[in-house]
Amino acid sequence: MFAVYAARIDRDQPLNGLELGDRPAPQAREGWSVVDVKAASLNHHDLWSLRGVGLPEDRLPMILGCDAAGVDEDGNEVVLHSVIGQSGHGVGPREPRSILTERYQGTFAEQVAVPTWNILPKPKELSFEEAACLPTAWLTAYRMLFTNAGVRPGDSVLVQGAGGGVATAAIVLGKAAGLRVFATSRDEAKRKRAVELGAVEAVEPGARLPQRVDAVIETVGAATWSHSVKSLRPGGTLVISGATSGDRPSHAELTRIFFLELKVVGSTMGTKDELEDLLAFCAATGVRPVIDDVLPMDRAREGFERMASGELFGKIVLRNA
Repeated sequence: MFAVYAARIDRDQPLNGLELGDRPAPQAREGWSVVDVKAASLNHHDLWSLRGVGLPEDRLPMILGCDAAGVDEDGNEVVLHSVIGQSGHGVGPREPRSILTERYQGTFAEQVAVPTWNILPKPKELSFEEAACLPTAWLTAYRMLFTNAGVRPGDSVLVQGAGGGVATAAIVLGKAAGLRVFATSRDEAKRKRAVELGAVEAVEPGARLPQRVDAVIETVGAATWSHSVKSLRPGGTLVISGATSGDRPSHAELTRIFFLELKVVGSTMGTKDELEDLLAFCAATGVRPVIDDVLPMDRAREGFERMASGELFGKIVLRNA
């Protein structure tokens, strides 16, 4: 079957390890199901995999892709929860959790095999392309906001790095949930787009906000860390799920953190129950993922290049014919 996969690890030039071509089709086994992939979306996790983060060379070649929506063996339209081993289903209770492409072949292919427990019904209100955007970036944003930041309608939130998948999701979900959302971006066009999606105001990174916020959604890391901490009200919460600019900020702001009793919470992906809630939320409210572009699977390299350059706003989706 046709697939998009990591053939080599290159930490400096990750796209050098990206290949498109024929790979073995997945085989059904006990407790697992094979799904025909209709659409799958790109995540920065795929670039990190090409750099060897979470993907050692002895597991290559590895089909990339965490997210997918498709059709199961019974003809049902489905969405995949991409955290494997969270429950022990299909892998046994002692295997640590992993994300598709770390231990098991991913979704950028005609078919993918996952534990049957990881399959959820796709709401009829969502297209395959829309549903394929939800299981990683949008689920991450949903958990960051509503589980780990614990914000409620009327609260204020700063989202760093508007334009990225998680950040864009946080702006849209926050607006829909009645939050007062502020955003940052170095790019003027992305700041304008953030306001169009529901941000009250979008400013350059490091700029003073009109108020201290209840929570910060942080995925940028080192470049925005100090600003994130300084933007919180006393007792506020900083939730971090990524560090695309690096994980070693020049100023950790430890004094401010302990003196103002700030909370720093790490967040990774989300649970199957949270994904189910997110799907229902989107179906009921009309909220839809922001899609930058939909490409055929054989143009995956183009999508990877755009994601690596940062020249996108929202998600890039790959679709099988």
